[in-house]
Amino acid sequence: MANHKHSHDQGHSHPHSHGVIDPSIITHERGLWAVKWSFIWLMVTALFQVIVVVASKSVALFADTVHNFADASTAIPLGIAFVFARFKPTKRFTYGYGRVEDLAGVLVVLTILFSAVVAGYEAIQRFFHPISINYLWAVALASILGFVGNEAVAIFRIRVGKEIGSAALVADGYHARVDGFTSLAVLLGAIGVWLGFPLADPVIGLFISAAIFLIVWQSAKEVFTRMLDGVDPEVLHEVIHAAEHVKGVTQVGDVKARWVGHRLYVELNIAVGNDASVKEGHELTKKVRHELLHHLPHLGHVMIHVDPENDFGEKHFKIGQHRHGNLPFHSHE
Repeated sequence: MANHKHSHDQGHSHPHSHGVIDPSIITHERGLWAVKWSFIWLMVTALFQVIVVVASKSVALFADTVHNFADASTAIPLGIAFVFARFKPTKRFTYGYGRVEDLAGVLVVLTILFSAVVAGYEAIQRFFHPISINYLWAVALASILGFVGNEAVAIFRIRVGKEIGSAALVADGYHARVDGFTSLAVLLGAIGVWLGFPLADPVIGLFISAAIFLIVWQSAKEVFTRMLDGVDPEVLHEVIHAAEHVKGVTQVGDVKARWVGHRLYVELNIAVGNDASVKEGHELTKKVRHELLHHLPHLGHVMIHVDPENDFGEKHFKIGQHRHGNLPFHSHE
């Protein structure tokens, strides 16, 4: 048997019988669908709030409205990312365009950060330049509608994001959820003003700004972890568990994984019997890959390196110290 071989398959090329339509296309279409309807719903909510902000001059509601507009606008980079993800790989971009989704996640974080700065600045200004709040009942109504709209979008985005494995969409969903609770905070500000505490409005505005900054931190951690090829350690445990299920695989090691957009790319080494033929080793890689598909629903690409038991692991492929002609001794680590 040859010392080693590579089995390299794309997720969509495997004739898996769990569905008729290419699963990667399904996830992209579903992502676009989620982004589109989130954008429409949040924009309608924000436009209604704009009318109330102009009439009432509430800085707390202004902060919430700015945030809602920011949340709605994040649908634009996410939508572009999902469109790019549908393009086929090229000779220059051999892994496709899934990384565009990670860039979209960065734009989402920056957009949220900008909304936090604007809202915080306006709230602080109101402490030094107080203005009477009008139409408190309209402010309260806009607050409740803002909560309902954002919570509906949050549930929608988080559910679809988890279904398709999109960190950017899930992060945006949690942002919408916290935004819904900040909308309810506007109601507390309106009640405070009605009870005779005019500073309740800018205080709530500052509270909303602080909540947005918290969202920025949480979302940035998730997005930048993926950009740096970070994965949940549980993913690696799942890969090892799946490969060890295959009869004939004696060892599993050198497991690596990373996300490209919302598709998971996996590499691993497996050891087979020393007397196994190349064909037998190849058949085992097909079985391992099939098992991985059952354990990792967002799997997009697998590379499996097969070794005989006696030469298992990358350490056996390192070239020791040597030289070419009269050149100095060197090694390839």
